Amino acid sequence: MSEKLRILLTGFGPFPGAPYNPTQPLVARLAQLRRPALDDVALSSHIFPVTYAAVDRQLPDVLAKVKPDALLMFGLAARTPYLRIETRARNAVTMLWPDAANTRSSKRGIAGTAEAMTFGPHTARLLRAARLTGIDARPSRDAGAYLCNYLSWRAIENVRAGGPQLAAFIHIPLLARGGAVRRKGAARITLEELVDAGEAMLMEMVGLARKARAS
Repeated sequence: MSEKLRILLTGFGPFPGAPYNPTQPLVARLAQLRRPALDDVALSSHIFPVTYAAVDRQLPDVLAKVKPDALLMFGLAARTPYLRIETRARNAVTMLWPDAANTRSSKRGIAGTAEAMTFGPHTARLLRAARLTGIDARPSRDAGAYLCNYLSWRAIENVRAGGPQLAAFIHIPLLARGGAVRRKGAARITLEELVDAGEAMLMEMVGLARKARAS
């Protein structure tokens, strides 16, 4: 029997300005999925503290432990009312906003001289899979200059260095908690809709990872 396909799902914890991060329940729900199509898939999950040091320390550790074939990452874009499928990571770090450990970056770039690195053409497949669930999903060329972009950059580095064969980053909107009334202008996307879209993208990643392993 061949070894199970390994998929790593990641999210983030709370950070300044976002005491509730909906990537945590989303990743938890996806990691618990039980489907016949996932019988030969080992799903793992990890929640990163929103600090640069945590990403630098924990990403190599969790990749070494899980050895995933594919990495599907989620982050919060509180001011965007739709799903954003990131197509690239920019070589940029904000010096304005501190992370959850109150640490500010001392430089505006992450590494090297490249302006950006792309995830690859598979992001278009993830976008299509999400849209087929009926959710408002759009491609994005700007993952920001905070921890989501930073993790995306580090993940692509690992793919290029022989780590996971595939990686993708999805920005999700802020959700109202529980039965709370949504604020005016807040996202109308529910957690259940996010789980449906997340499952569709996960299944797409599984198929892509199978093909990549077989090639």
